[in-house]
Amino acid sequence: MKKQLIIVAGGKGLRMGGEIPKQFLPVNGKPVLMLTLETFHRFDSEMKIILVLPREQQAYWKGLCENCHFEIPYLLADGGETRFLSVKNGLSLADDDGLIGVHDGVRPFVSQEVIARCFDIAFSKAAVIPVIDVVETIRKLDGEQSETVDRNNYKLVQTPQVFTTSLLKCAYRQEYSPCFTDDASVVEAMGIKVTLVPGNRENIKITTPFDMIIANALANV
Repeated sequence: MKKQLIIVAGGKGLRMGGEIPKQFLPVNGKPVLMLTLETFHRFDSEMKIILVLPREQQAYWKGLCENCHFEIPYLLADGGETRFLSVKNGLSLADDDGLIGVHDGVRPFVSQEVIARCFDIAFSKAAVIPVIDVVETIRKLDGEQSETVDRNNYKLVQTPQVFTTSLLKCAYRQEYSPCFTDDASVVEAMGIKVTLVPGNRENIKITTPFDMIIANALANV
């Protein structure tokens, strides 16, 4: 079955404390976003990749690609004001059939096994997301009070989130809601059940300077 992927990279890097958006920061000498595209190209070189970037960042990205002789093929879509609109713009470039994943541009360390698992199971389940266990103690806040909750009842959600393309396109015809925090939440708003599969803990979302330390360590493993 045809495989497609939307990579969303709209971060401004505010939590990094610098002017360069986090997806362009170097990890082991190469921009994070390039590492992410390489990860999926390595999984399936025939996969159609759609990269969603804010229009004001596209010239900078193209310059990085020229400097690094980056030649992995992809289609480029304009980022929107929200993640919902960014994914919707990416979907406009996607074919109607097969499976499609949506992945965060700043998650370059998703394993090949997790990518394969998500796509393989989406073939029969239609909506699949990778998750990992919570290992810290969790407390629920209630005003000025708080209480410990059972962490076994919670999971941390990762990407790629993979769906049949027809399902995801249908879901994104809905009106935007602030409750849409990821693609799974958009699909669930239609009453569709989402299947959870094991992710990999190295699949971190690079957001803070500390994450960059971890990322450089992972890149050299």
